[in-house]
Amino acid sequence: MFIADEIKAIMERDPAARSVWEAFLYPSLHAILLHRLAHQLWVRGVPFLPRLISQTARFMTGIEIHPGAQIGKGLFIDHGMGVVIGETTEIGDNVTLYQGVTLGGTGKQRGKRHPTLGNNVLVGVGAKVLGAITLGDNVRVGANAVVLKDVPPNTTAVGIPAKIVAMRETFGAENQRMEILPDPSGDILNALQSKAAELEDRLRGILTQHIQDTHELEHDHHTIHEMEEHIARLENRLRTLEHSLVGLQPLEKVGNGHGKFRDLYSYHDYAI
Repeated sequence: MFIADEIKAIMERDPAARSVWEAFLYPSLHAILLHRLAHQLWVRGVPFLPRLISQTARFMTGIEIHPGAQIGKGLFIDHGMGVVIGETTEIGDNVTLYQGVTLGGTGKQRGKRHPTLGNNVLVGVGAKVLGAITLGDNVRVGANAVVLKDVPPNTTAVGIPAKIVAMRETFGAENQRMEILPDPSGDILNALQSKAAELEDRLRGILTQHIQDTHELEHDHHTIHEMEEHIARLENRLRTLEHSLVGLQPLEKVGNGHGKFRDLYSYHDYAI
């Protein structure tokens, strides 16, 4: 029985639902029940009345479902305001749609122009699934994603346009949890931050080494300057010594012929 499946879906997927009686207040349940009626009339070719029921449901719940859409059992539309489901949409069993989801078309052509969702599909807040594309079983679509191409089963698609960022082996309870969706943009930012920190560390090391090398060069330059000054002083002393040697004069012999001398040499006293 369809109503039992919808109530079960509400109780399982919304922790805010504390009793079956509360489930009867959900706009998701009202919209789906009215759609079941409108769809049966649509299939039988009844004019006008199916669209009237559809628009009445839209006015009451904020959920717009075309009478021609085919919906399986266990559909849960969380909150539901702003959800749009087009005429040729096909939805499998146990699907979850969050508020603001659009299952729409991309043109004015007739025939199949809206998406097909497999079983156990979850579509996040504000996501747009457009065109005659197929979302396989167990697919998850991230919030505000724009899906324009087929998504294979057991995968997760996020972004604008949506890209596949993760795969899973089988369906499980974690498929109904939006908070465990991967975040490729966040991962990229984290990687950039890590790379920036690494580059900062390397630059800091290079700067430290440069400062150390500069100090060593300054010390070497100071040492060379001292050596040059010392060599210059030595050269000055050498020139002074040369001048002293040039100025040396021998003394005459004195005495009584016994070979005694007053002094061997006389010289000028130069400071060296």
